Amino acid sequence: MATRLDNLPLSALFVSSLNTRRDLAAGQEDSGIDELAASIREQGLLQPITVRPTAGGRYEVIVGQRRFLACQKVGHDPISCVIRDDVDDADAVTISLVENVHRADMNPLDKARALKALHDRYNSYPRVAKETSWSEKTIRRYLSLLDLPAEIQEKIGTSQGPAGVGALSRLAATFSGEDAAEVYDKISGFKQNIPEEILKRSGGDIGKIDALVTEAMEGAFEVRMCGGRFKCEIIKDILEGEIEMR
Repeated sequence: MATRLDNLPLSALFVSSLNTRRDLAAGQEDSGIDELAASIREQGLLQPITVRPTAGGRYEVIVGQRRFLACQKVGHDPISCVIRDDVDDADAVTISLVENVHRADMNPLDKARALKALHDRYNSYPRVAKETSWSEKTIRRYLSLLDLPAEIQEKIGTSQGPAGVGALSRLAATFSGEDAAEVYDKISGFKQNIPEEILKRSGGDIGKIDALVTEAMEGAFEVRMCGGRFKCEIIKDILEGEIEMR
């Protein structure tokens, strides 16, 4: 795959619709566009963005969307670019995903949509696993997030409610529609592996959720703290009388 480095004018660049990072708000607490723009203003662009040529002499940004937007904000022009020739749509998604896959501040739904695009292209979990270096189990977990109701998807961020993608995946596999939304609200205040344990023990019976939530709040699952909907702190040692409350 031909690669070359060149300086390109801002006017020749545009963000790819295939870019896997759609939620630019994710992770802004430590790497927001304003902060990045300030850094570029002071130090210049330290890492080139990656683009591919398109018809009409323009270039599509496939890696480095934030850096490009930050350069636009401060008028940093031209931009240092790695130009990748002969990159098709599937390659562009793969490149973008692999670039971002280990970033904790990438929205899980962005990862899920990118993985779905790859699976739609190859129709093979082993092939997607090969392209991304992720396990098939992890890929299936992320794809299951797309089965969650829209009202839950809107709440998913880099610090998602039920502790991690594993719990969200189990929620999608266990409940659907209004039931899934109701269960999400009841377990989203718990941390660590508690939400997944509640879902596992429910066996898909929504009627068991309230009792399991109560058990978790009382420390039955080694829970140390809960918050969110329940507005509470529960320390298991206190409940067991090992530490005196003052």
